[in-house]
Amino acid sequence: MPQTRHISFILVEEFSHLAFSCAVEPLRIANLVSGEELYRWSFVSEHGEQAVCSNGSITLVHSGLQGLAKCDQLFVLSGIHMRDHVTRPLLATLRRERARGTKIGALCSGAWVLAEAGFLDGMQAAIHWEYHDAFMEAFPEVNLVRSVFVADEKHITASGGTATADLMLHLIERDHGEELAIDVADQMVYNAVRNATAKQRVSLQSRNGMRNAHLAKAITIMQDSIETPVSPSFIAEELGISTRQLERLFGKYLNTSPKKYFMEMRLERAQKLLLQTEASVTEVAVACGFENPGHFSRVYRSSFGVTPHAQRNKID
Repeated sequence: MPQTRHISFILVEEFSHLAFSCAVEPLRIANLVSGEELYRWSFVSEHGEQAVCSNGSITLVHSGLQGLAKCDQLFVLSGIHMRDHVTRPLLATLRRERARGTKIGALCSGAWVLAEAGFLDGMQAAIHWEYHDAFMEAFPEVNLVRSVFVADEKHITASGGTATADLMLHLIERDHGEELAIDVADQMVYNAVRNATAKQRVSLQSRNGMRNAHLAKAITIMQDSIETPVSPSFIAEELGISTRQLERLFGKYLNTSPKKYFMEMRLERAQKLLLQTEASVTEVAVACGFENPGHFSRVYRSSFGVTPHAQRNKID
């Protein structure tokens, strides 16, 4: 009989219930389909009684951090507001487990926790697209990728949601072969399994269902130029079209102008950085292409109804 692999999940408060289910259910189904106990799992929380996920559901756990049993794979699973729940006991536990030789990975926003512990420096990592901007600002030494998961690094990471199921199916295939992984996916009625090279659909053009190549390229140029904004005429020249054609594209598909769209993109990133990082308002302004903090404050207030400082104070 194959040796049973024990996988432990540290459930950080406000963890993602979707990612949790997508992590555990493939393991359960693998046991069911194979007729053998290929996997067993345990849940861990900081205080050892329960963990509350972001939708308010309560999950009973098997142990606290101090009682964490030896396992073959340990995953940190977090969700929203993960920065508020990165505690000294959690980081100490992860460092202790690394010293014991435990394989440690992260799901959803869990990569943030591993980065805080210093585990991901110089490595590729995946995290939910919502945290990309803040993560890159906080951990520039980590090679953040847009892939749905990263499985070929020392520390495995998945971007959350159904990407967690993709990762688990990948691990099942690695451990027990492609046929079992396919059988598990069939039981899940999951016919869109992605490999590690698949990209998260994070681009604005993807989320808006656009198909115009010039518009998509223009938005990509904007995304890559947030810190050093470029003009509509520069973007048009890069695309090989006139500025007037570029204006018409944005008007037709987005009912706005390139200049206004780019400004909204920069302000959206600024809001994420204010809400998700400890960067000062001046640092946020510079990261979003505003050389003058006063101008940044005025534009931000015009867009969101509060100044950047007031926005920051709302979460203090």
